[in-house]
Amino acid sequence: MSTKFDLNDDSLVVIIGSGAGGGTLANELAQKGIRSVVLEAGKRFKMDDIENDEWKMFGKISWLDKRIVEGPARLASDFPNLPAWIVKGVGGATMHWAGVAMRFQEHEFKMKTTNGTVAGANVLDWPVTLKEMEPYYFKAEKKMGVCGTEATGMPFHGESNHYKVIAEGAKRIGAKCEQATLAINTETRDGRPSCQVNGFCMQGCRIGAKWSTMYTEIPQAEATGKTEVRPESMVLRIEHDKTGKVTGVLYADKDGNQQLQKARVVAVAGNSIESPRMLLNSASSMFPDGLANSSGQVGQNYMTHTAGGVYAEFEKPVHMYKSTVVPGIVHEWKDNDPSRGHLAGYELEILHLGLPFMSAFLNPGKGGWGREVSDSLANYQNMAGFWICGEDMAVESNNITLHPTEKDQYGLPVPVVYKTDHINDTRMRNHAYARSQELFDSIGALKVNKLPPYPASHNMGTNRMSEHAKDGVVNRWGQAHDIKNLFVSDGSQFTSSGTENPTLTIVALAIRQAEYIVDQMNKQAI
Repeated sequence: MSTKFDLNDDSLVVIIGSGAGGGTLANELAQKGIRSVVLEAGKRFKMDDIENDEWKMFGKISWLDKRIVEGPARLASDFPNLPAWIVKGVGGATMHWAGVAMRFQEHEFKMKTTNGTVAGANVLDWPVTLKEMEPYYFKAEKKMGVCGTEATGMPFHGESNHYKVIAEGAKRIGAKCEQATLAINTETRDGRPSCQVNGFCMQGCRIGAKWSTMYTEIPQAEATGKTEVRPESMVLRIEHDKTGKVTGVLYADKDGNQQLQKARVVAVAGNSIESPRMLLNSASSMFPDGLANSSGQVGQNYMTHTAGGVYAEFEKPVHMYKSTVVPGIVHEWKDNDPSRGHLAGYELEILHLGLPFMSAFLNPGKGGWGREVSDSLANYQNMAGFWICGEDMAVESNNITLHPTEKDQYGLPVPVVYKTDHINDTRMRNHAYARSQELFDSIGALKVNKLPPYPASHNMGTNRMSEHAKDGVVNRWGQAHDIKNLFVSDGSQFTSSGTENPTLTIVALAIRQAEYIVDQMNKQAI
């Protein structure tokens, strides 16, 4: 019998969301003897629910509640109701990810110090440094089972044909390509098998070789008797008392009934769209602009990574799908070198898109495929390519707001996601497109397709960390500047996007945050 906590138990930590941040935080707290309730809006899936079928899994696990995309970027016309490609279910986006686990570089924590004030951007230094984060990165790599790292000692996955094709092109243009550090077992570890290279990492790992809180952190937390997970529990608002301290979370259960779970501490880990939405929906007479929003920064500075895709067609088969989704990364342009015509850096992540998603993302829009797209799809087995992943400048007007009239199925205002490129993003993407063309030309590509950005899997900012309360939402521990017992535990606390995939940093921050919460609870400070 799983643990059940009383709705009136006000000694609990209530965690909203069960992904990389929320799921990790729950387990870290449980291992330290702290009791928590995890409220997850989505269903609880079993391993048998995971299928090696991209479209079925997309429809089964994706967060498809209505959202509205605005802004001049092409995404608003291509995907007007799908700004982000994330999961609604226990495990969150750790079900939908490729396993890429990289540490931020030193300069990425200090973007303002490194580059100064950037016109048209809201750039800020993190209140933490790489040196401070290094021991937590090590713990995260060990916890997640990241291959190719000192933390695990596990070997890399090996060089697939897709990797060899890209690596040869990189070599010919003088660039560096390396195998990817992935949170995917190459050896039996932590009760989970090694990778069988079936190529369906992105929409759930059917055998559990890829780290996901769905079958690691969450069950481990529950096994302690200190954690209760409540799936299909959609948070409506966070309550507070007359002193401003948060006291509980109002949510709708799977039957649509409203429940109020009392709390000593609340940690918000719902992703960079839902987390600010919760804070804004929790406005009151004391907090008319939403919880933790004295700075006006809740929902602002939305970042996704400067992204795009480049897929080349060759005369002979590549079979890019016969590998992990991301077998390697071209790191040549990851540093901050303004002489390239843009600030900050980017990676070219070797990425295979399954045929269903290649058909959706190759040239999305309302105009239909046409002969050019259909001819390329017919050449799918001869394709090789990357996903561009670069620093996305924080821009205050890229934000999450609440629609003034339109409501969702819970009666909550629909979130409006506004996103456009900063000029630096455009310059970086163009630089990446040009280097990709050179790389593929060097190895005899017949055609090079440049894909526009598609719905983001990397969502960051909107509740950012800052040294000073006026500049952000939370402090260096992810603790709200305005409310001591309110925390943010997901990627929305990122001050900058960095070049690297965000999951490892989210997990490292959650491990670090758990230590702080326990310390503060023991001191009766929260």
